[in-house]
Amino acid sequence: MSEGPESRTARDRPARPVRVLRRLGGGLAGAARRSRTLAAGLVAATVVTTALAGWLGLQVSEQRAAEQRQQDILAAARQSALNFTSLDYRHYTRDSENVLDGATGDFKKQFAAQTRQLTKLVAKNKSVSEGQVLEAGITRSDERSARVLVVADSKVTNTAAPEGQARTYRLQLDLTYEKGRWLTSGVEFVG
Repeated sequence: MSEGPESRTARDRPARPVRVLRRLGGGLAGAARRSRTLAAGLVAATVVTTALAGWLGLQVSEQRAAEQRQQDILAAARQSALNFTSLDYRHYTRDSENVLDGATGDFKKQFAAQTRQLTKLVAKNKSVSEGQVLEAGITRSDERSARVLVVADSKVTNTAAPEGQARTYRLQLDLTYEKGRWLTSGVEFVG
């Protein structure tokens, strides 16, 4: 018995949709696997990107804090050197209080102990010193202490030099961070 084209088509009909459905099912399963893989990759990329952004944000924040600390140290050292090199016998009490206000530790004790004697000497000689900070640079620093080198000029007038004398100072200032401020804990004349 020979089968005609009609009978082959009838047999093929149920088989063809099954094959198509199998291929479609296999394609859908592959697409689902690719979709899960893509989703997992996107989640991993998001986690990595978020962690990297957080780390970079922390680095920028730490760098800004370090830069601000350096600016604060330099400002305190400049002011301390200016106070130390700018004294006037007519208001020496105020000037010496400015030095003491920015001081701490041994330096503050030593300066306070000498203030009475210096007051008499400055008044007797009618001394006036007008300081100017030329340069300042940090040689070392951490969160609690710093060392700064300062170059300052001053014009000093007194009874012995009424026309004035120019003086240049090279100071090494040690600073300590106390109660939210950088205070001078040591002053040394260098080079």
